[in-house]
Amino acid sequence: MTESESEFHPGTHPVPIVGAALSADSDRARVAAVIVTFNRLAKLPQTLATVGAQTHECDWIVVVNNASTDGTKEYLDGLDDPRLVVLHLDENLGGAGGFEHGMAHGVNLGADFVWIMDDDCYPDPDALATLLEQRDASSRALGREVPFACSMVKYIDGSLCEMNNPITTWDWPRAYLAGVKSLLVVECTFVSVLVPRWAIEEQGLPLGEYFIWFDDKEYTKRLTHAYGPGIIALDSEVVHDMGVNAGVNYRFIDESNVWKFEKGARNQASYRLRREGRVSYLMYYRRLFLEMREGGVAKPVRKRMFRALKAARSFDPQPRFPNDPRYRR
Repeated sequence: MTESESEFHPGTHPVPIVGAALSADSDRARVAAVIVTFNRLAKLPQTLATVGAQTHECDWIVVVNNASTDGTKEYLDGLDDPRLVVLHLDENLGGAGGFEHGMAHGVNLGADFVWIMDDDCYPDPDALATLLEQRDASSRALGREVPFACSMVKYIDGSLCEMNNPITTWDWPRAYLAGVKSLLVVECTFVSVLVPRWAIEEQGLPLGEYFIWFDDKEYTKRLTHAYGPGIIALDSEVVHDMGVNAGVNYRFIDESNVWKFEKGARNQASYRLRREGRVSYLMYYRRLFLEMREGGVAKPVRKRMFRALKAARSFDPQPRFPNDPRYRR
């Protein structure tokens, strides 16, 4: 660890670099891709095809089927690929629960890295190889192990995917100015993220109780707080085939989508209250109040959101680890 890294990110405990780079040809990294799916049979085959065609071949492709009802189970059971490992869950645990189980399974299979993504993510052929190379290069440039690396996420038309913008650090060009084509980030979404085994074993898994939304940000923030920032590898590109290219906007909550916003608000409010303090929680509360008022959100919907914010006060799930017996299959 360099003195500058410790000084610029106080409170972290960076992991010193040990041994040769895992992605080097002489010591090839074993990677488990983890894809969580629920009723998206129209897009899942393209995700599997693009993940299966990586220049750095995945050793395992773990698909977590969240109790889909659209024929996904039959489709997956009919595939013939020795790399494919399918986990058919008995109930829909949401994206958070799916990633929790899938990442645990990847570690228990023996992977050095897990590479996580949604079922509508289409990585370029060298997306994984670039993540591995850039994580190693950034680690060397910074003098400490980088705890996660994410890809540049594009929408289907090639524009920026609004939902998947990582948050950069105040010193975001540090690795870039050292000759690495990556920027430092403190959090990102689970659309093509590479996480090393050691980080999962030490810091645990995503919080499955979150179900959906903010599980990815909580997890990458957790890694950042422990070890220092991760990176976005600018040359690792994926397409996120979302229906609408839009981020989270509390002005547009209605009866059809409030269930997702409720969980997201509960999750983020809980995180802020416990990790950042009461002022951060109240500022988030105020933001939701103002944005919903500006958007003319219906009163019954606003009441549900305020109940979610109140529920956050007693909602405090704790990380589990891959050696937990519940993940043994």
